[in-house]
Amino acid sequence: MYKFSPLTDDAAEEIAFQWKYDGEYSFYDMTADQEDLEEFLSPDRSGYYAVERNDELIGYFCFQRDEAGQLEIGLGMKPKLTGKGLGLEFVLEGIRFAIANYQTSALSLSVAAFNKRAIKVYEKTGFESIETFKQDTNGSTYEFVRMNYEPKGEK
Repeated sequence: MYKFSPLTDDAAEEIAFQWKYDGEYSFYDMTADQEDLEEFLSPDRSGYYAVERNDELIGYFCFQRDEAGQLEIGLGMKPKLTGKGLGLEFVLEGIRFAIANYQTSALSLSVAAFNKRAIKVYEKTGFESIETFKQDTNGSTYEFVRMNYEPKGEK
């Protein structure tokens, strides 16, 4: 059972400073980009949720509307849990939470193009790639894939 609750200062600091990913996935360390870190630690984290399972912080989701009103999702899973087949259930829970709490069924997200395992999980949940784009982050320019989700029936 997953529990979503507003992201507290303590949870934000744990994620930002203790969660360190291996190899190329260190790209997702909060400390890799100062601007992202400042936003994550800001007292105004509306739309940010901690996700717990069995009273353990296992991840977070961020939900924000873009200029067109579509709900954008950001997410992260605790490093020791990644690559173990848990991502599909985690992302599906986030989708369910978003649909139930944000009165929308159309979602979008952006993922670093190198992150093939995440892209595979997103595709299994029903996200489809719509474009690639370059973005400046983490001190360089990286290619990202934008993906959209529109339900085609009950998941």
